Amino acid sequence: MSAAVHDGKAARTVAAVGRACVRHRFAVIGAWVLLVLTLVLAARAIGTPTDNDVSLPGTDSQLVRDLTASPEAPLTTGTVILVAADARLDDTALAATAAALRGAEHVTSVKPPSAREGSLSADGRTGWFTVGLDVRRAELTKPVARAVTDAARSAAGDDGPRVLPGGAFAQAIDGSGSTGDEYFGVILASLVLFLALGGVVGAVLALLSAALSVVATLEIVGLAGNLTSMPAQASTLALMIGLGVGIDYSLFLLNRFRTLTRSGLVVPEAIERAARDSGTAVAVAGVTVAVALAGLSLTGVPLLRTLAWTCGIAVLFAVLAALTLLPALTSLAGARLARGGVLYNRLTRRTGSGGFWARQADRVTRRPWLAGGFAVVLLVLLAAPAIDLRLGQLDAGSSPEVTAVRQANDAVSTAFGPGTGTPVTVLGRSSTPLTDPQVADLVAMVRAQPEVAAVGPPTPHGDGRVVTVQAVPSTSGGDPATAGLVHRLRGEPVPGMTVHVGGTVAARVDLAERVTDRLPLVIGVVLLLSVVVLLLAFRAPLLALKAAVMDLISIGAAYGVLTAVFTWGWGVTWIGLSGPIPIPSFVPLMLFALLFGLSMDYEVFLLSDVRRRWHQTGDNLRSVREGLLGTGRVITAAAAIMVGVFLAFVPNNDPTIKMFGVGLAVAIAVDATVVRCLLVPATMAMLGDLTWWTPGRKNKAV
Repeated sequence: MSAAVHDGKAARTVAAVGRACVRHRFAVIGAWVLLVLTLVLAARAIGTPTDNDVSLPGTDSQLVRDLTASPEAPLTTGTVILVAADARLDDTALAATAAALRGAEHVTSVKPPSAREGSLSADGRTGWFTVGLDVRRAELTKPVARAVTDAARSAAGDDGPRVLPGGAFAQAIDGSGSTGDEYFGVILASLVLFLALGGVVGAVLALLSAALSVVATLEIVGLAGNLTSMPAQASTLALMIGLGVGIDYSLFLLNRFRTLTRSGLVVPEAIERAARDSGTAVAVAGVTVAVALAGLSLTGVPLLRTLAWTCGIAVLFAVLAALTLLPALTSLAGARLARGGVLYNRLTRRTGSGGFWARQADRVTRRPWLAGGFAVVLLVLLAAPAIDLRLGQLDAGSSPEVTAVRQANDAVSTAFGPGTGTPVTVLGRSSTPLTDPQVADLVAMVRAQPEVAAVGPPTPHGDGRVVTVQAVPSTSGGDPATAGLVHRLRGEPVPGMTVHVGGTVAARVDLAERVTDRLPLVIGVVLLLSVVVLLLAFRAPLLALKAAVMDLISIGAAYGVLTAVFTWGWGVTWIGLSGPIPIPSFVPLMLFALLFGLSMDYEVFLLSDVRRRWHQTGDNLRSVREGLLGTGRVITAAAAIMVGVFLAFVPNNDPTIKMFGVGLAVAIAVDATVVRCLLVPATMAMLGDLTWWTPGRKNKAV
């Protein structure tokens, strides 16, 4: 890292923290264990509710929700769907099911299927019960949802109609969409750590440090659900990011410690030096990730703001664990870790002066134009599909077939039509009480739309100045035509009233528009702040700008692969989906913030080593070569860990998590190989000493 970082106040502070944690290692370890136990017990006692409901202040859909909210309505409403195999649903069976549902715990109201209200199909073979509960949506747990569904199944009997949970019940049963495959990421990380650090001791230290930081993060995120709406994806994303950066940061510190002990330093001094060198880089990398995530607050979307700060907490705890807990743990097992094993010694010899990374460093620095050109061509090919990146809306039909929400959607869509599960709420509002002719005009306007399959009866609200009409689209919620219907309804005039449109699809439309409007601002601010952070760390403007450009290139490649998989459908069935699905508008923006921060980690670690060597030698080409030689193996190992962790989340049943898993894994893989090991050193070799140019100062090493 720069002299400002390595020899300045920040480096001295980090080194002092590492030294203090070694001196008081038992107190530090005990404090971490006590913190984690306290958070776990608090979460079990208070609860960790989740709520996938999205609020969008200042939007048309939010206005509809606010105007139609009723204090008498149940705290939570879900549906229980009955599907008869051969004949109409029997009235006796429906009555028995209704009675069983009313007897279930937490149930406050039950509305049976009705052809008049559109909840009983024309052939009478499919219908749904609307069930109200006395628990908040955020507190609806999987056991409660299953108990309600099981009550209906007991009434239906083994030979009766098929019973499916729908709405909030299906979402609660699906939960975060976890399939348990996330553990494979930990197994792969353990294997890579074992190979990279040469034994079990180093792998255990890294995993233990990362595990405690991740548990603390998840419990805090869970507890925060009692104070604010917490989507189910928040914990999953925090787990992904926390595991990835937590293990990576530990690996960088332990690898530096191992190098220092092999040079003859005693364990305490090696820990302090590792903290000063790699620990400072960890702090800068963590700050960069936090800055990138903070930019999402500019969107004005509570969902993105929540996802951003939950991921930020994961990064914060990963940094704290790496700078405090890991030095304390290393001091206990430092002697064994310093000795290494036969495997580590063999790897070290192979990657020494004549190893792969030495040859790679020679190739890149001797022919930088060739290496850089090859990297650019490869990255352009990967990013090319992003030209066809199409944003849209996910609905229940986008989920894997094994999920409860997908099965409920398929049953309802087959019997009633594709838009039944995503009705559009059309609200008419006037400054005076509405008359019957005015309400009739509103209904006629809605019924006249070509994409409307059915229109429900008008429902007055409050003092009669507000009325709503439920319109069932003829297309599914994820179909662009349904979004077009929302826009058309908002533009249709009705004499004597203003028209607003709400519902799930309308909320997604408003979310997409909000994200699109704020996208240039967010990208600009994130780029600017990240460049400023790197400029403060390295004091080299061209270096900071180059780092930002390299990160944008990695993100472009991720967008290209995301388009090829989810929009074009390349290999989409391999990851558990039945076909191509639209990419929600907030996913590329969230990926941008995450990837920009995470990709900067490897940039910081590589440049840190190159800069340190440049200050020692004053030879840019030699510094680039030795920096790549010194960090290539560990950066590749760290990237393999992070890629493995992210890919382990691809089997998740939530399509959004699949997108994050694929996008993050591809970007990190490309960034740590093509960008950091080819394009970055090639560019630095071509720039020469201009890489380290600082305005107003002589360009020389110090």
